[in-house]
Amino acid sequence: MNHTYNSLFEKIAINQRELPNRYVVAPMTRISAENNGLANETMKRYYERYAKGGFGTIITEGIYPDEEYSQGYHHQPGLANVEQLESWKPIVESVHANSSLFIAQLMHAGSQSQGNPHADHSIAPSAVKPKKDMVPLYGGEGPYPVPTEMSHEDMEQVKQGFAKAAQHAKEAGFDGVEIHGANGYLLDEFLTDYMNLREDQYGGATKNRVRFLTEVIHSVREAVGKEFMVGIRISQGKVTDAEHRWSLGESDAETIFTELGDTSLNYIHVTDASGTQPSFGEGSRSIAEAAKQYTGLPTIANGQLQDPETAHSLIKENKADLVSLATSALQNPDLPHRIMYNKEIKPFDFDPIMLPKAYIKEHELEKEIIE
Repeated sequence: MNHTYNSLFEKIAINQRELPNRYVVAPMTRISAENNGLANETMKRYYERYAKGGFGTIITEGIYPDEEYSQGYHHQPGLANVEQLESWKPIVESVHANSSLFIAQLMHAGSQSQGNPHADHSIAPSAVKPKKDMVPLYGGEGPYPVPTEMSHEDMEQVKQGFAKAAQHAKEAGFDGVEIHGANGYLLDEFLTDYMNLREDQYGGATKNRVRFLTEVIHSVREAVGKEFMVGIRISQGKVTDAEHRWSLGESDAETIFTELGDTSLNYIHVTDASGTQPSFGEGSRSIAEAAKQYTGLPTIANGQLQDPETAHSLIKENKADLVSLATSALQNPDLPHRIMYNKEIKPFDFDPIMLPKAYIKEHELEKEIIE
């Protein structure tokens, strides 16, 4: 057994829950649910592989929380109703049976919605459409439509949707929820200067633009109680604008993360193109370092951290507390065990795996998995 990277296999407690190691499966859009948002056997096998492969914590793909404007993709899973809640239970049980924690990521698509049977238009902080076209990989085509600017009533409905879905996640047996505040979806649109042109208390200064996120966190916490794990994911880049950076750089980071740190959150999950490189210009901190310093919360770093030496150094130098993996986990659903037993980490192969509903070669990965 490899003891070189012991820091990656140390336990860590978050909100009185013990995480078995520092490896986390990042949320990844899969669009493999039933068309009515029910979780299914394909999804069960998908998540079960990671638990068998040694990942201590698994975060789901983005789950839509309400049957109004939140759904972003056809065949996206939901936690908006009791039937969807029940469909997740076998998956939760399977993940737990293999000794991993399971966190439900709750996502409102906002103006980046490109498949929602519940609404004929999208909503956003302001009537500003995303910069780029829809994502063909997930069934989209052409430019996004201009969204409708949200009223305060819309905002209240969104908060209630997040709270209800979080309660459903708790009833389904999940260990926690992660609020999706990244990648250009609704909550990130509130943070983004060119997408949030509001003139009320939710627009303008950075502190105002983070306000709605803190209200969503408060609503979720009230719904699930203080002992249930609640985290948030934050990024600068977006699905439709990968190069976006906060206009005030690290000053914005300080404002955003300080405000989030003053809530009842239990952890913060940040993502960037690189989890170790400066995120706010030359000589600046990484976004993970900034999040950890300004929130004071356990921090999950994401972004090209599949190399165990890089991930190990990040933990040892106290620049993050956990690492989450996306494409490298897709290719190596047993990556923690591969590192532990000195096995090769396979490079990411786009074709057989990273297709919307492509489990074409999943059975081959299952045969190879190191348990």
